Amino acid sequence: MGWLNRLFGKNKPPAAASVFKQSEAQEVVSEAPPNTPSIPAERKGLHGEYDESGLAKRVALALDEDPDLDDIETVYIAQTGGRVVIKGRVPSQDLLNQIVNVAKRVEGATGVDTNQVELG
Repeated sequence: MGWLNRLFGKNKPPAAASVFKQSEAQEVVSEAPPNTPSIPAERKGLHGEYDESGLAKRVALALDEDPDLDDIETVYIAQTGGRVVIKGRVPSQDLLNQIVNVAKRVEGATGVDTNQVELG
């Protein structure tokens, strides 16, 4: 099924913008017209639109795109502001570390909370 579909009922978009943080060496070009308020990174949706759960959805998409991570049906992704919140049960510490590493790389993620995760 996939992370994005299971958690948010959305299929992987055919041409979503990159969900990962821009390299500091890359120049960021704004697509918004002048005098348009920008969307905070944690609220950008899959297509750059405003979305309250944008960061969590982009983390789910990033997990789907990682070939080493299959959907783990006992794990849930949420967000509190720019913090990614991982909840549920993860089979091993190694898998949790992989999930955390992917989440940290997503644009808008300021941290990852794993306090609500059980191992085993």
